[in-house]
Amino acid sequence: MSIPYLAQREDQQQLEWIGGSVFSVLLDAEATGGQLTVGRFDVSKGDAPPFHVHTNEDEVFLLLSGSALVWAGDEEHELREGGIVFLPRRIPHAYRITSEKADLLLISTPGGLEKMFRHAGRDLREPRQEGFEIPAQLLAEAAELSGNVILGPPR
Repeated sequence: MSIPYLAQREDQQQLEWIGGSVFSVLLDAEATGGQLTVGRFDVSKGDAPPFHVHTNEDEVFLLLSGSALVWAGDEEHELREGGIVFLPRRIPHAYRITSEKADLLLISTPGGLEKMFRHAGRDLREPRQEGFEIPAQLLAEAAELSGNVILGPPR
């Protein structure tokens, strides 16, 4: 059973992610009774996850600011500020940020995708080790925890 949940900015976990981007966990599966995960990316030009597929969750990306290219299957689309994309599970996809900075809201259902970010990302409350990066093997391991499969390099 779900109950209402409120989290202020200071309650939200922030994780360093691929290429120095920051993923903020706004709502996780625990807070939503497993129904959804909501997160926010602060990303820079060129940031791109590997081409991948989710076996468990559907995703929605809302581009709050900036621009990006989005690949869904074999299709390529430009996403501009205020644009939104729905990525059903089992559809391979990726994106690449094309603006200098971008602010991207992520919603996935059911919840649990945050496990991937927490497994491989660095909590910003912890000291940063010099040369921190997420090696390909750790990223693949983290993706597998959430039922995701990395299909290839970023596009």
